[in-house]
Amino acid sequence: MFYKKLFIWLFWLIIALFTGCLPLILIILCIPSFIKQVKENNLEEAFKILTQTTVLGAICGRVCPHFKQCMGSCVRGIKSEPINIGNLETYIFDNALQKNYKIETTNKIEGKKVAVIGGGPSGLTCAAFLSMNGAKVTIYEKQPKLGGITRYGIPDFRLPREVIDKTVEKILSLGIEAKCNQTLGKDYELVDIEKQYDAVYLSVGANVSSKMNIPGEDLDGVYGGNELLETGIHPDYTGKSVAVSGGGNVAMDAARTIKRLGAKNVYVIYRRAREQMPAEDYEVEEAMKEGVEFAHNLGKQVFVTINIIPRSEELEQLPPYLLQLQEIGVDAVIVSDAGVFSIVKKTIPKIG
Repeated sequence: MFYKKLFIWLFWLIIALFTGCLPLILIILCIPSFIKQVKENNLEEAFKILTQTTVLGAICGRVCPHFKQCMGSCVRGIKSEPINIGNLETYIFDNALQKNYKIETTNKIEGKKVAVIGGGPSGLTCAAFLSMNGAKVTIYEKQPKLGGITRYGIPDFRLPREVIDKTVEKILSLGIEAKCNQTLGKDYELVDIEKQYDAVYLSVGANVSSKMNIPGEDLDGVYGGNELLETGIHPDYTGKSVAVSGGGNVAMDAARTIKRLGAKNVYVIYRRAREQMPAEDYEVEEAMKEGVEFAHNLGKQVFVTINIIPRSEELEQLPPYLLQLQEIGVDAVIVSDAGVFSIVKKTIPKIG
């Protein structure tokens, strides 16, 4: 295990060196540096080191899948627990936001004008580093506030909105202009933007739920998990049963949100084993504590019946093999992953 992790670390370092990828080199090398500063209680210097590679530490420290990234490759984890990089990152940036530490800047590209289309994590990061190097940056965002998926996709019980607000405020303090409620193709055109700026960075995001391409996906009562979390416009779940397809963090966020909005039963349906779920372990554990139920290893051996519009003839039209499969009666289906089950409408007693 030691040699495996050492090999992985060296592999990425070699890739970074041979490709000339400075950001990757900095990410690899800065971790011991900022940890050293934290040990010496020099949090401002630790902040300076981290802001060489990120301006979203207060956000990423809370919601990034650290066990699949830095912590999963931590050599210290061989004999004991890996260093909790997420908690350290959160601690450093929270302290910096509270004490209003300044982000260091240069004038390497002073005089250049850049438009950033989209104010999510990618757009904010790009705008920040361009501005840190002297460029004049304007962000165009379709939503009323900046933040993208962090604000309009991650529930506030996982990522407090105050943290997003303070992070955005810190980034804008670099001299960045933000134009919200501006939709590309409606309020402005790309060809016009290109004439006004030296460069344009497109970071419009891709917050669209995966399609399952199965019968019944277009029925009433079937919703995309990403879209529900983004808009915050939910049906009335009070006393209802809801099935959530998928095993990632979007599925966990959707399930926990729906449970908090009054659903009687929430079932997370996943086609593989529990260990293969891409969601963070703590996310799954929190969902279970909140009363979300899980069904694993189902593959395509399940179909979900939606108890909304009685149309028993739809059940009769199903292939014979589907009639022998497990039934889960719910009032709504939330799609957050592809290829799980078939959906039909049928009037049956709900489970639970």
